[in-house]
Amino acid sequence: MKRVRYSVAMSLDGYIAGPNGEFDWIVIDPDIDFTAILQQFDTILMGRRTYEVAGRQTGGGARGMKVYVFSRTLRQADCRGVIVSDNPAEILPALKAESGKDIWLFGGGDLFRSLLDLGMVDAVEVAIVPVLLGNGLRLVPHPAKHARLTLTGHRIYEKTGTVSVTYAVA
Repeated sequence: MKRVRYSVAMSLDGYIAGPNGEFDWIVIDPDIDFTAILQQFDTILMGRRTYEVAGRQTGGGARGMKVYVFSRTLRQADCRGVIVSDNPAEILPALKAESGKDIWLFGGGDLFRSLLDLGMVDAVEVAIVPVLLGNGLRLVPHPAKHARLTLTGHRIYEKTGTVSVTYAVA
């Protein structure tokens, strides 16, 4: 069974993007092997706002991966190369049951909170970047339900001071 893994960068004060959605504060540590990370996934989940930012940079899709965008406002006819849905509770059980690689929940605190509430998130992987933003988009927007996590891994990237933590969702 595939796992849904929320993998995201976060500021030390709990933000995944600045107040205007900016992410220029994220430092890329040379010791992080992004190719190896991406090879662990064959499907990406994102919300509308993340899709709109990523779509501008990549043309909408991701090479070799299925992309699902969850939105109440976007329409399939307007979004080439991705699958648009407004009902993750309907889509995700079948996706998780497929054989293959894991599913990357990419960006989007609102989508993360929604999927966590549905019991659809299996792991939370946070790269804590040593910066204080003071404002922005929170890792988990309010209101959020209580969720128990179990630490399954951690790593310190000394060159940038980034700390990576991985938790299983109980």
